[in-house]
Amino acid sequence: MPKNYFMTKDEKVLHEFYKIITENKIEKYEYIASERTKHITIVMENIQKNHNASAVLRTCDCFGIQNLHAIEKSVNYEIQRDIALGAGNWVDLHSHSEGEPPTVECLKKLKSEGYRIIATSPHTNTSIQDLDITKPIALVFGTEKRGISTEVKEMTDELVKIPMYGFTESFNISVSAAIALNILRSKLQQSDIDWKLSDNEQTLLKIKWCTKILRDGEKIEKEIRARLIESE
Repeated sequence: MPKNYFMTKDEKVLHEFYKIITENKIEKYEYIASERTKHITIVMENIQKNHNASAVLRTCDCFGIQNLHAIEKSVNYEIQRDIALGAGNWVDLHSHSEGEPPTVECLKKLKSEGYRIIATSPHTNTSIQDLDITKPIALVFGTEKRGISTEVKEMTDELVKIPMYGFTESFNISVSAAIALNILRSKLQQSDIDWKLSDNEQTLLKIKWCTKILRDGEKIEKEIRARLIESE
């Protein structure tokens, strides 16, 4: 951390948090935040099985994907702790259940934020390995049985498939997400794209993580910010 008088307000808040969490946690936060990305985000459309949704959440954390969008037209996700293994503390899960329909509202929002909508489907000749990742990507996975909806098909910018070499037409969604993110993460790291979070985004994320692991963490943050205002 820089010397106190060179810190932004948020950096000062993080500095205070770092006084009360372990050195091991600090080292993890510093490294993991530096590897997080919003350049790629995942969208789950009406996934019926909670254990699949929880597994995708865990996969996002493992590959450094910060945002996961869950479209809930007829289901309400409940994170299964034994599958997600705490990933809900580290990945931002955005629920979309409002609007007519929620799928359109979600994809419109992502498009307005500069994301290309990429949907996975076995019915295309384009491999995910050949996907252009220059611009931010929102990768959409459909339901376990029917795949992506008509709304997604109408709003997608490109369809891609995950290479398969057997008789079965598709992978389980959690497996699909893991394979896809492994490919896309490798492409990011081999590229010249500025895909990492900004310094300020990393600072805010680490503050959020601190509040997650401390009892009354949000209250502690408010108290820290109030003390810093008084000391100005």
